[in-house]
Amino acid sequence: MSNKSRRSSTSWQVTNAVVQDVLTVLASLYPNPVTELVHDGPWQLLVATMLSAQCTDRRVNMITPRIFARYPGPAELAQASVEEIEALIKDCGLYHSKARNLRATAEIIATQFDQHVPEDRETLMTLPGVGRKTANVVLSNAFGVDAIAVDTHVFRLSHRLGWSDAKDVLGTEEDLMRLLPQSVWSQAHHWLILHGRQVCMARNPQCARCPVAPFCEQRGVNKA
Repeated sequence: MSNKSRRSSTSWQVTNAVVQDVLTVLASLYPNPVTELVHDGPWQLLVATMLSAQCTDRRVNMITPRIFARYPGPAELAQASVEEIEALIKDCGLYHSKARNLRATAEIIATQFDQHVPEDRETLMTLPGVGRKTANVVLSNAFGVDAIAVDTHVFRLSHRLGWSDAKDVLGTEEDLMRLLPQSVWSQAHHWLILHGRQVCMARNPQCARCPVAPFCEQRGVNKA
């Protein structure tokens, strides 16, 4: 099925008024949302986001202070061995590959970008270990760029709400960018994450106490 036909089959179920109602509810539930990754500047956010794959934000926030205390910037981290980085992040999932990517990315930023994290998606995505989701998180939270990072929570809620039926992350992001006002892309990313963590969980969604339920295509679904 083409993207055009897929999108048209989804859009008839969701009106702009319904979307706005959901956004209004989420905005009231989660005012002034920000990333839960503790960071000070683009470099620290990039490192934290790279570590966050298959790892909770809480765990990442326990790990990053160790890294930045010993290696405060990309130039310092680029001088570390992969084994030294692995020792610092060993309690994080996929730590072998993450250590390699962190060191390689640090070296590139230190030598090619004068220790400044790139501010455009295409360049960010050329860095080892940086995919579109990570790039969007950094752009949105560090540089104020309107962007929607689709993680597991955003993907799940987008489909439960009927906002997307895309089979992959990129298709879901494209659906959301088309459906939501650009001015709330970054906020909506956080709203959906927070609601996915606190109410609309994967295995046991709390539909009975969910104020979004009246607008949800899959309300009452109690399975992953």
